[in-house]
Amino acid sequence: MFDDDEPKPKPRRLTALPLDPLGVAELESYIDELRAEIVRAEAEIGRKRGHRSAADAFFKLG
Repeated sequence: MFDDDEPKPKPRRLTALPLDPLGVAELESYIDELRAEIVRAEAEIGRKRGHRSAADAFFKLG
């Protein structure tokens, strides 16, 4: 079990893919998939920051 004084490890969202059996083309495709997921996550961050900014601006006016 975990020691109560130590922070618990964060759960992994991605499962590590074994890279050894993959060829160069497969690795490049995998990298493209990861980059696409990064772009998607960054877009969501931007959307959420925009909502937060709009809410902050609304409540500062009141």
